[in-house]
Amino acid sequence: MRKAVWAYIGALVAFLVLDGLWLGVLMSSTYKELLGSLMLEQPKWGPAIVFYLLYVLGVVFFVVMPALARGSARRAALAGAFFGLVAYGTYDMTNWATLQGWSAQLALMDMAWGGLLTCLAALSGYWAARKLAS
Repeated sequence: MRKAVWAYIGALVAFLVLDGLWLGVLMSSTYKELLGSLMLEQPKWGPAIVFYLLYVLGVVFFVVMPALARGSARRAALAGAFFGLVAYGTYDMTNWATLQGWSAQLALMDMAWGGLLTCLAALSGYWAARKLAS
């Protein structure tokens, strides 16, 4: 249980910091340009918080804990990247298929980010559990 808690904390901190930099600093103007009127002036924080808490729980359950059981950081990285690609791909491909104004460029960029972000969050959770729960 202790490993799972540290894995969750490590993954959540990494995910929040990296996604905050991505959305708030690096890509803010790009998203505004690509999404235009689809974007809200301010995000709805309730659904955003639920997403972050639930998504990282999925990363820990499906990626980090199995990687810890095998003692493999490589497994955490690869499974995290794949989990992120699938999760973000589900969101982006659905939006591209159903929303006017959702582009291939946006979908592919966001999917790549989801894969990388989840890979790094899974690794962070893995190392936090290995180092801090011992």
